Amino acid sequence: MDLHLTGKRALVTGASKGIGAAAAEVLAEEGCNLRLAARDAAGLEGLARRLRRAHGVEVSVHPTDLRDRAALAALAQAAADVDILINNAGDIPGGNLETVDEATWRHAWELKVFGYINLTRAIYAAMKARGHGVIVNDIGAAGERFDANYIAGSAGNAALMAFTRALGGASLKDGIRVVGINPGPVETDRIVSLMKTRASAVLGDEARYRDLMARFPGGRAASPREIADMMAFLASDRSAYTSGVIITIDGGLCASAG
Repeated sequence: MDLHLTGKRALVTGASKGIGAAAAEVLAEEGCNLRLAARDAAGLEGLARRLRRAHGVEVSVHPTDLRDRAALAALAQAAADVDILINNAGDIPGGNLETVDEATWRHAWELKVFGYINLTRAIYAAMKARGHGVIVNDIGAAGERFDANYIAGSAGNAALMAFTRALGGASLKDGIRVVGINPGPVETDRIVSLMKTRASAVLGDEARYRDLMARFPGGRAASPREIADMMAFLASDRSAYTSGVIITIDGGLCASAG
């Protein structure tokens, strides 16, 4: 299916690995010119070289810590011309109310929650001035399937779900669509870390995290590409009447009882 994305400009945050890198890959395959942001400069450079070589698109890299307000503002200014924003950067740790202290909680939300909101605010204004654009927020299924052992993530994701629906419910008047994706378990370095934390708490041994992953629907986690393909579709004109909604990709976990 041709998504009609050739020549579009996209900014992907958290692009050096995992879902962000997969999103960059599929958008490049579709002919998008890219701006890639993350803290890992070397990872970004390596990905950019590969995408330029494989797909012949323009790729610029922006080593950025989105917790830094000045750095975020500089990124937004550099990327003011983008047609598509993929908000993906985030590293909220696992843990319950007792183990996640205030400093850790605030540090995590500064990137995943306020980073999304502040970058969206800046990019939305530029999109509104041009009369078009798409913002895709990679959120997370813990925002609808609450988890006391991932309490900062559940609360942060629920906030971003409300933010996405509230903004996307009114954004078409500005020619902009705002949508979200709630991935469930995805085979990334991050989920391995989270599952090790869970295995330690539940099974008493972090090395048994694979025992927990085998309990996912189909006996596996999703691949990053499965999430990225949905991002590309939602960002395209094939989904031109979609705004203010969140697509859950979790193998049915949120729909199941219990």
